[in-house]
Amino acid sequence: MNAPSKPRKPFDKSKLPSRHVTVGPARSPHRSYYYAMGLTEEQINRPFVGVVSCWNEAAPCNIALMRQAQSVKKGVDEAGGTPREFCTITVTDGIAMGHQGMKSSLVSREVIADSIELTMRGHCYDAIVGIAGCDKSLPGIMMSMIRLNVPSVFMYGGSILPGRFKGRDVTVVDVFEGVGMHSAGRMSDEDLHELECVACPSAGSCGGQFTANTMAMVSEAIGLALPGSAGAPAPYESRDHYGLESGRAVMQLVADGLRPREICSRKAFENAATIVAATGGSTNAALHLPAMAHEMGLDFDLFDVAAIFKRTPYIADLKPGGQFVAKDVYDIGGIPQILKALLEGGYLHGDCLTVTGKTMEENLRPVKFNADQKVVYPVSNPITPTGGVVGLKGSLAPDGGIVKVAGMKKLQFRGPALCFDCEEDAFAAVEARQYKDGDIIVIRYEGPKGGPGMREMLSTTAALYGQGAGDKVALITDGRFSGATRGFCIGHVGPEAAVGGPIALVQNGDIISIDAEKGTLDLEVDPDELARRKKVWKAPDNPYRSGVLRKYAEQVGPARFGAVTHAGGKVEISCYADI
Repeated sequence: MNAPSKPRKPFDKSKLPSRHVTVGPARSPHRSYYYAMGLTEEQINRPFVGVVSCWNEAAPCNIALMRQAQSVKKGVDEAGGTPREFCTITVTDGIAMGHQGMKSSLVSREVIADSIELTMRGHCYDAIVGIAGCDKSLPGIMMSMIRLNVPSVFMYGGSILPGRFKGRDVTVVDVFEGVGMHSAGRMSDEDLHELECVACPSAGSCGGQFTANTMAMVSEAIGLALPGSAGAPAPYESRDHYGLESGRAVMQLVADGLRPREICSRKAFENAATIVAATGGSTNAALHLPAMAHEMGLDFDLFDVAAIFKRTPYIADLKPGGQFVAKDVYDIGGIPQILKALLEGGYLHGDCLTVTGKTMEENLRPVKFNADQKVVYPVSNPITPTGGVVGLKGSLAPDGGIVKVAGMKKLQFRGPALCFDCEEDAFAAVEARQYKDGDIIVIRYEGPKGGPGMREMLSTTAALYGQGAGDKVALITDGRFSGATRGFCIGHVGPEAAVGGPIALVQNGDIISIDAEKGTLDLEVDPDELARRKKVWKAPDNPYRSGVLRKYAEQVGPARFGAVTHAGGKVEISCYADI
């Protein structure tokens, strides 16, 4: 890699982690490894920047990330740093969905954060630029940045372009729902095959306001990503420009000593929750934001997230509850358009610092809200006055639950329970249409411990919609729902069944009452009867006796606090950045 063309004042490495592997006679063996890889003495004497991506060939979400990493490396080099590229894993939910593979998805978030920490610690890198594609990789990378607290810039790899089917835009969710239509005799073999062939036409993450695009918006709203960087679709060359600028930006953060924990204040987390609610984002954000806050010892649980959701207007008409996809947001000016609308409406903290070194308000000052479009509404004329995601609490969910209400007209539901102890049994019943209108399908023992791994239920919910029953039944689980799920689908119900939460005690025919307007989720069973059931209840055996799923089940905490696996920033004595 070429040395920078302009002379600049050298960085002082006396307090940077990389001094432990590059400075002094005792580090001659270490430096010999860097010479072996073609580095010059001048490059060895610069700060080392870890450039991590979740590149792999598992799915289109991640396939463009290595290309973008090269642009990041160029930016780091031009700004006086030495980039050191590495990859970490990701489990892609679209491939893992609907079978045992989904047990790996949430676990991968912890593995991503842990593997980045280990790579950074082992090689004493001074800063990070992280590039993510699929769902859990975004919070996983941001968790590692906050945990390590070295200067950090996050960059989303970009969304997929929409497919076209019979004259309309489609996403992978249309294919999942097509499976349900096919099972109900409402779609032919030929049409389903044509749909699957055209739904995903490029590299990039799922195009609707599902988990990846939700957390991409979070990255800008919380201040860890450059303004506008999360909007461009993956195939666009402008992604390489943002990569270059992200590399340059991280070196400015090194020079200024600005770290993630100074950026990710409580106000910044409130900004992040605000953009999720305003866009009808993924319910998974209510799991990931508490996990990110946990890394710095900040109390910000499901109920804190829900309080923000409750006071935030829903202003972005995005799939699955609305009409548009991520590319449409990009075409009307990108995520800064949403942030500008929220700031002008008084729903954002404009004084929060960001990776530009400026505040949110300063970043948005030159942005003019685009009134000539139908994707994002002004807060003075929202789609609905409260957020597209709602937190629930009640006798069935003392530790809370979460539901996406974006696009829903009816916010109350009451009916008899139809219980299943795993997703496969529920999906088989749905596929065979063994349910009635008005039923509330309960899927339990799918929580963080009980799954283990807290699976998403998109295959089941999409099949219900495909059969035309999406608004005629409700679904409740201690597991999760995909950001692509729509309808009365309540996830994260806690305490989970595996630890004896009320959801474990529900029996077929019990009446459940849901009110997403009041934020309640209640089981209409006498408390004495529930106490009797609890006495005879026995936790099922975990079939996973070894390996990562067993380890995860033993370590993971409640969904309310982010389903985290370690003690977090509150008990921290020393931080990696200060070694």
